[in-house]
Amino acid sequence: MTVENIAGTEVPTHGVELTDAAAAKAKALLDQEGRADMHLRIAVQPGGCAGLRYQLFFDERTLDGDAERDFNGLTVVVDRMSAPYLQGAVIDFVDTIEKQGFTIDNPNAGGSCACGDSFN
Repeated sequence: MTVENIAGTEVPTHGVELTDAAAAKAKALLDQEGRADMHLRIAVQPGGCAGLRYQLFFDERTLDGDAERDFNGLTVVVDRMSAPYLQGAVIDFVDTIEKQGFTIDNPNAGGSCACGDSFN
């Protein structure tokens, strides 16, 4: 499946889902910075206590093989190598008295560590 990006070029899509709360929070953070030229990048990198760790960050770069999707005006990008590890993952934003931040529910994770930032 492909979508047309801002430049009018067709790019592949990815299977990551973003809840409305996560999309709204990320969009608000970008708007606060005044950076309409950036998107949210989600990646998987070697490391962490369980073997692989998540990275969520704002990025202005476009890498060869990036897959992207739009969530209420927020472009979410996943690189080619991370896409299989993130297929079906759901990114949410929670704001409770106990916890605040982005969470990742990943059906591909066989196990995770206590911090929640690392999986295998």
